[in-house]
Formats: sequence, C-alpha cells, structure tokens
Amino acid sequence: MRNLSQPFQSLALAGLAALLLACSSTPTYNPTTFPYEINEELAAQGKIKTVVIPHINLGGVSRNYLEKEAPRIDGYVSTYLKENGFKVLPQRQFQQHWNTAVRIYGNPVDPTSGKVNMKAFSQIMQNVRDEMAKESDLDAFVFTDLVEFEVSFSGGLKHLARWDGVSRKPSMQGPGNAVSADFDWNMQAAVASIQVTIFDKDLQRVFLGRGGMDATDAIDSRSSSGRYIRRRNILESKDNVMEGIQLAFHPFIEFEDWPGKR
Repeated sequence: MRNLSQPFQSLALAGLAALLLACSSTPTYNPTTFPYEINEELAAQGKIKTVVIPHINLGGVSRNYLEKEAPRIDGYVSTYLKENGFKVLPQRQFQQHWNTAVRIYGNPVDPTSGKVNMKAFSQIMQNVRDEMAKESDLDAFVFTDLVEFEVSFSGGLKHLARWDGVSRKPSMQGPGNAVSADFDWNMQAAVASIQVTIFDKDLQRVFLGRGGMDATDAIDSRSSSGRYIRRRNILESKDNVMEGIQLAFHPFIEFEDWPGKR
C-alpha cells in the first residue's frame, strides 16, 4: 500500500478534524421544536432597532404563579435583546400609556374568563403606539406570554419530558428523593414555555416563536401512590429559562443551538 505524501496527509487530517468539529457542534434535533412564523419581508427590512416589552399578555392572562415570575423573565428578555444590539425602552412607558388608554376604551381582558376583546385591544394598542411614537423612536412591540400546558415524562431510564424544543428531567419535592417503582409515568405534568410575538410600529405581526422553559410540577415524594404537585420555586433555573428565551426568538435572533438539545 502506497503511503500518502506529507502535504496530502496533512490536508486529509485537517479535513477530518474540520468534519469532526462540525459534527460535534451540530445541535441534536428535537422534534418538539416549535414551528416559528416569520414575515420575511418585514423582518428583512432590518428596521427594528428600538423595542418595548409590554407588561401585558397578547393571548390572555397567565396563571397567578406564572404572572408573579413575569417581571423577572422580562428582565432576562430585555438583557438578551440588548446583548443582540436592540435598544429596549422602559416598560413603564408602555404601562403608563396602556393604563390611560384602558380608561378610555375599557379593559380588553374579561377578569372572569381571561378572554381578550380583540377590538378593544386593537384600539388600545393603536392609542399606545401613537403616544409612544411622540416621545420615542419605537420600532416594535415584543410580547412575552408565559404559557402552561401538560406533558408526560417518559417511562425510560432518564424519564425525560420534551416540549417546545427542550428536554427536562422531573424534579422531586418533599423529604425523600426516591420514586415508587409503580409510579405512573403516563400521568400528565404541568410545564411552562415562553411565547414571543413581535409587532412592528404599524401593528403588523413580524414574528411568532415559542421555547420550553421548565416543568411547573414536581413529583410529590410524600405520596405513596405517586402524584405531581405544584413546585414551590417556579422557573428557578436561569439556564433553563434562557434556553427557552433563545429558542423562542430564533431565527429573529439566531440561536446557534437551535432546534434544541436532547
């Protein structure tokens, strides 16, 4: 067998190293990754530089325990936007104009059902947009809804739950740390995601994305039969929350590990 010449051998080794590096940096595909929606024409204009994060949801009211975490999550979102070159206006500016407009048009959210009157919502948003345009160079509104639904943890060895591009292990709550052998892994547990919706200054939707954050339920170690209970500390892992935020903004803001990790 003929030996490779030194230059060719070096080139081959460099190519192999590059191939291995590319393979190692390729994100593992997660089939639950949310199918984002983006208006390529509006997004490609590159005119969205100054944004505000409304204190209200676009799709109705979040659960009380999630609503308490919203200011902290919005703080992470604000930092992420700034790190990626956006100017983020103070949320209080939006809140002041929103409250004024609500006194004119009425609260668009039904307090009993949580449903949104879209006609009133649209009138209020137009009013807020007009007022903010007088005092700032606002380009877009970035809504950050905290949404919750139920999934099951797998019955495999790792007991992973997958949703909206993430994989999470169950947590325990209580004095013990062992799960009963006959625990029903088909039971549904509550999990939370962040949904990002961006509207430009003409109130046209530019982008919709969603990323999973963490489970809001934990296994109750005090229960002999096995059950889930609400976690005392909701969304406490900053790393998990940030992964959800990065997933939710992709590809409006490129996330190199999209579409998520196993």
